[in-house]
Amino acid sequence: MIRKPLIRRTNSLCHYVFSDILIVSYWHWNKYYCFVGSQFTNHSTRQRNQSTMWRCVALLVTTLLLAEAKNMTVDMEVTQHWDDNFEGRFCFNLPHPIIGFELVLHFSSGVKSIQQWLGDWLHPPTDCATTLTLLNQDSHGAHPAGEFCVKMMGKVCGAAAPGGQGTLVDLTDDGMQPPKVPHVTGAAQTKYNYAEVIEKSIMFYEAQRSGKLPANNRIPWRGDSALKDKGAGGEDLTGGWYDAGDNVKFNFPMAFSTTMLCWSLLEFPQAYSKSGQLNYMYDSIRWPLEYFIKCHTKPNELYVQVGSGSKDHGSWTSPERMDPNRPAYKIDASNPGSDVAMDMAAAMACGSMAFKSKDSAFSGKLLSHAKQIYSFAKAHQGFYSTSVSDAAAYYRSQNYTDENNWGAAWLYKATNDNQYLADAKVRYAHEPAWGFSWDEKLGGNHLLMYKLTGDDTYKSDIESTMTTWSKPGGMAYTPKCLAFRLEWGPLRYSANTAFFALMAAKYGVHAASYRQWAMCQIHYALGDTGRSYVVGFGTNPPKKPHHRASSCPMLPAPCGWEAQQNTGPNPHTLYGALVGGPGKSDDYTDDRKDYVHNEVACDYNAGFQGAVAALLQLAIDHELPSASKCTSCPNP
Repeated sequence: MIRKPLIRRTNSLCHYVFSDILIVSYWHWNKYYCFVGSQFTNHSTRQRNQSTMWRCVALLVTTLLLAEAKNMTVDMEVTQHWDDNFEGRFCFNLPHPIIGFELVLHFSSGVKSIQQWLGDWLHPPTDCATTLTLLNQDSHGAHPAGEFCVKMMGKVCGAAAPGGQGTLVDLTDDGMQPPKVPHVTGAAQTKYNYAEVIEKSIMFYEAQRSGKLPANNRIPWRGDSALKDKGAGGEDLTGGWYDAGDNVKFNFPMAFSTTMLCWSLLEFPQAYSKSGQLNYMYDSIRWPLEYFIKCHTKPNELYVQVGSGSKDHGSWTSPERMDPNRPAYKIDASNPGSDVAMDMAAAMACGSMAFKSKDSAFSGKLLSHAKQIYSFAKAHQGFYSTSVSDAAAYYRSQNYTDENNWGAAWLYKATNDNQYLADAKVRYAHEPAWGFSWDEKLGGNHLLMYKLTGDDTYKSDIESTMTTWSKPGGMAYTPKCLAFRLEWGPLRYSANTAFFALMAAKYGVHAASYRQWAMCQIHYALGDTGRSYVVGFGTNPPKKPHHRASSCPMLPAPCGWEAQQNTGPNPHTLYGALVGGPGKSDDYTDDRKDYVHNEVACDYNAGFQGAVAALLQLAIDHELPSASKCTSCPNP
């Protein structure tokens, strides 16, 4: 029995989501597109259209046969029968643990008044029914490998003992296959496949998408979600990224992540094109940028969060299952938030440059919104966490002067308007960066101002920042050489600073030593300690990240706290996600409940992906440092 929980048809689009596979096929402008699982093909000629269509049919048939093989069918064992009453059970030998299931029952004669204690009926049973479908209850979805029996009792519509068969449909995982590993020809030999890391990091952002997913969605365990996200006046606020392992859209870190990713695309386009990821990357950053446009509902009104952090963190479920009625929070002239507004202006200004030659209309729209938002933020200063109290417990900014500089610098870079440069200079802080992140833009400001002006004063600040990240400068290092800024998500800080160092090196600041240090920090995350901290990549990667959606079984199975408490791996591989990282002694436990060390987040991956793109560019240019020097914990 093949489970088909969702079938969509829109014009020439046919979109199937099975219990363990996604199948999409459609015609568009004389092209036939076919997507099955992680395979995607398209052809433009009529002959190829026919070929691709039949290939899609073949893939579909093969996929369904494999899915059929995964399901298990057994005969019912009747344990008691008297008068019109019976007791029976269906016992399956599970080859692996499951966390969600559907049981389809076929009886030889009609039955009624069926009682069982593990699930809920998918449809209310009728008297003397011969086919029933049972879906596990949230508290009864997890079962270890070995014998698993579903017991029941009821009445038979006749004198004879009923016979029957039960088909168990495993809703644990999606059957998603690893994506094809890209390779870059002509580049220097690298210890780790940087192209693969970039590919999978982009896929992580696809797994974070909110809203109506595109037809070429590559993440089969994700579906449309939060389609009712809207403003107080009914404004459409669908889209964007879920923040981390939760289901809230926090625009402050989302904007920072978008800008960092966009910046890496501007600086290292060849790394993305040579790895075959350029179009995926454009799609990746476009997703939040289009959402930011929706959020700018009036010149002085900007939505900055959708979903309640406290309510969301009080539940454990996937975006597709959560309550779709969510609050949306905005800032305006009376309730300012210049920190988040400047961050969103910066992201849109960067996006306008990235799309200038690819989509000029979109580029122009982004720049227009960026200018308006910048003017709004400049005129109405204040912490957004004061205006949006729900954000205070999660993303409270310590200072918004750095965001003022950040927004002005990006607007100057996008427009060459000297007023923005003047604003940036006024707001600039001559001090070393503690840690380049969603909250502190000092490091990014050092780089932008030096690149935009060529003034060595800014170069000195770059050097001061890197000194503070050295052992002589007071930075703590783990025994295996991770620069350890903070217990909560240390890899995020080291990766962001690695991106900072590689950018500084590109701008001519201590290129050799900064590149060497940055490579070693990134290699720590990729596996230099004997394990990878990137899900689905390298040796012994995390398998239980703190991430709701990837921990849930496939629909229509329910998902709740039992999925969080599951001792096995997440049923879905969250390819490319960088977890928070180890403790100060390189200690690490792959524990889904540990959000300090094992959660993932959009801002964790942003600088990390940019740094990996920079390293790939160095490999393409045959300027990559030696990986063997990382064992000595080099200083920047």
